[in-house]
Amino acid sequence: MAPAVLTRRADFLAANRGLRVARPGFVLLARPNGGGQMRFGITVTKKIGNAVVRNRMKRRFRALLRELLPLAGLAGTDHVLIGREGGIERDFSLLREELRAALSRAAAGKGDPPRKPGGRGPKPR
Repeated sequence: MAPAVLTRRADFLAANRGLRVARPGFVLLARPNGGGQMRFGITVTKKIGNAVVRNRMKRRFRALLRELLPLAGLAGTDHVLIGREGGIERDFSLLREELRAALSRAAAGKGDPPRKPGGRGPKPR
């Protein structure tokens, strides 16, 4: 069965409190959802580029997730991919290997240290 798609903002925020695995092209967030179903979501911010660039990155991530999640995804877990600046230029096969490695790290419970609360400090006025 294909993984379901995350649509509610609350689910994305909940995934942000889970395990975080950073790679050069993306950041993978993984958090058990308690529902038993494997789900995925994709986030690409405007810092990455215009709508054409963001949509292209989302299409690439969607193809990767549909290919690898049924094989290497964690059951009963929400997976969220956050696009990073270098992700759009990266070779697709390289992204595939990075996602495979990130999923295996998440399965082993080896996440990167959590981000500092509050982001990068106050916004300049």
